[in-house]
Amino acid sequence: MDTATADPTVTGGGRERRPGGGRRFGAWCAALLFAGVSVVAGCRTADTDGITPVPQLLAFLPWLLVPTAAGLLLTLLARWWTGAVWGVVLLGLLAWFIEPYGKSGDPAGPPVAGLRVLTSNVEFGQATGALIDAVRREEPDVVFVQECEYTCDAALRRELADAYPHRRAVAGGGSEGSVILSRFPLEATEGVPGTMGMPGAVADVGGHTVRLQLAHPMPPLPGQVRLWQRELGRLRDAAAAAPDTPTVLAGDFNASQDHAAFRRILDTGLRDAARLDGSDRTPTWPARTAEAFGTQIDHVLVSEEFAASRARFLDLPDTDHRALVVDLTLHGGR
Repeated sequence: MDTATADPTVTGGGRERRPGGGRRFGAWCAALLFAGVSVVAGCRTADTDGITPVPQLLAFLPWLLVPTAAGLLLTLLARWWTGAVWGVVLLGLLAWFIEPYGKSGDPAGPPVAGLRVLTSNVEFGQATGALIDAVRREEPDVVFVQECEYTCDAALRRELADAYPHRRAVAGGGSEGSVILSRFPLEATEGVPGTMGMPGAVADVGGHTVRLQLAHPMPPLPGQVRLWQRELGRLRDAAAAAPDTPTVLAGDFNASQDHAAFRRILDTGLRDAARLDGSDRTPTWPARTAEAFGTQIDHVLVSEEFAASRARFLDLPDTDHRALVVDLTLHGGR
């Protein structure tokens, strides 16, 4: 008799085959998946953004449900029950973190004014024409534009000056230029210092003072995470500087609610307008895959004097960001 055929622990080549090898391999794969997810979830639990690649992965935290579920399936196939408990705990943590962060609720006092806000990153000015068309169609009262370089700035002046006679801008090439356009009279403020332009203003909205601040901190690229955190920290300081003045802070934050540095801004009392309208997880970047895969890093944050409605996300050609339009109602009391 052929001994290789008779003995189930020996392969046809005479090599020893360990029983349960497939199950061990599945368990190892599950452990690797869980380890990676645990690092990100651990930083989220510890309220820190960690170091690369954690900040980049935190932006896509809800999508970590996919490797976690795959790992849990592998533990069941491998009959690794300790790993199954590990996976269930991770799923519970992720589900908890996916819940909206920050304050909500209705503002106090009667409504006294309304304004429509649009924010758009036009990617080095490439989507300027599409933005102009969107502005004419949506008719916002205030427009926040990021990555509006010199030709973008000139086009906005030429095409929209009649409808938006008031503006605040930081001129710059590439991604550095930013513009606030307004139907309401504006008084200049210092804005927020940063690598890219972040102008600010005070608007007279029907006789009511409203602070406007554009946000565009550096993205959390490898080697620039500390710079990203510092610039988000400056936005946080600006948000907390005048707590008794109605405030709109809008733009490309390069951060989601799963980043600790962004949650610090929400901790000042500002609220995400998209969340108030039930769209807190709608992706805005990258625009090409936003319907199926992405993260919300473009936000309109408002103080507690505002209610928000009709948040909608616009797909503009030639930019990697979706624009966000939201209707705000200013209320007269806290």
